[in-house]
Amino acid sequence: MTAIDPTAHLTAEQIEELGRELDAIRDEVIASRGEKDAAYIRKVISAQRKLELVSRGVLLFSFFPPAWLIGTAGLSVAKIMDNMEIGHNVLHGQWDWMRDPKIHSTTWEWDHVSPSDQWKHSHNELHHTYTNVIGKDNDLGYGIMRVDEDQRWHPFHLGQPLWNFINACFFEYGIAAYDLELGRNLSKRRRKNPEFRARAKAVGRKIRKQVLKDYVIHPLLSGPSFLTTLAATFTANLVRNIWSHSVIMCGHFPEGVQVFERRSIKGETRGQWYLRQMMGSANISGSKAMHFMTGNLSHQIEHHLFPDLPSNRYAEVAVKVRALFEKYELEYVTGPLPKQVFSAWRKVVRLSLPNKKPKIKTPDREQELVAA
Repeated sequence: MTAIDPTAHLTAEQIEELGRELDAIRDEVIASRGEKDAAYIRKVISAQRKLELVSRGVLLFSFFPPAWLIGTAGLSVAKIMDNMEIGHNVLHGQWDWMRDPKIHSTTWEWDHVSPSDQWKHSHNELHHTYTNVIGKDNDLGYGIMRVDEDQRWHPFHLGQPLWNFINACFFEYGIAAYDLELGRNLSKRRRKNPEFRARAKAVGRKIRKQVLKDYVIHPLLSGPSFLTTLAATFTANLVRNIWSHSVIMCGHFPEGVQVFERRSIKGETRGQWYLRQMMGSANISGSKAMHFMTGNLSHQIEHHLFPDLPSNRYAEVAVKVRALFEKYELEYVTGPLPKQVFSAWRKVVRLSLPNKKPKIKTPDREQELVAA
């Protein structure tokens, strides 16, 4: 939480007018959704499946180095497409309006160890509702990192650059643990909770399914290329995990992005919710190919304003949203991927160290900030 509120110059009436203008942008896109949008997602799904099939076919001969490189690169891209532009966005309900049971948030399952229903609860219902609210949005630091100077520092935080790197390498497993709220459910009493046990069993089944597919069946099909195919699959998963972690870190953790106290959202209006999404998110600038490979989460600000709009429409929406930032004199945090990644990691390191000049807080404020 910054000492100077970057939205302090806005009146209550301006904030609500901002909300109405954003509602109008959303309504315009919803009214114009049609066959062109439906054709887009069907084309992407078809391309992803073909790329994965061809890549796995090439890996049948992965004992030849060129085949290993081509197959691994193709499988990495296919897994990124499945998680980012397809899975994440389908599970947000962005394509439910098509009424296609095969491309619907209630039926879709992705190439990920976290079951889709658990991910939808932790991501759609919690993260997107309580964006960047300390103690409510566990996507902010995933419960293992200090995310603001006002949070009490503990020696444990010295290791957060290492924890963050490990989380990046095995990100899908970190997400599954986060979806389970594993940290708060490790006590013996909580582990016996029937609801938690059922969710943990569901994660276990999904992990077994993913491991069987990636590390048993496909390597065995490769025969003499078993070990090289195994290594290729591990590498593809590693690339996918680090990429998706980097994109998501850039969306909420770079310098300039705001975090909020829980008490700040009490009685929050529609306009105030929109404003929190605007100030709590950051974009990544780049080419159309880069936007595609991020699942259009490079338009993180627009995604948080309108999480259920088709991802292929975020680029056109961004032009109108940025104009509103300028109109209301707000900072539109954006930058190239290397800059945003560096900014996010610099913040991770900075917050791993104790404050040079600790701030004085009231007991109520202190209790609220360290609750997470």
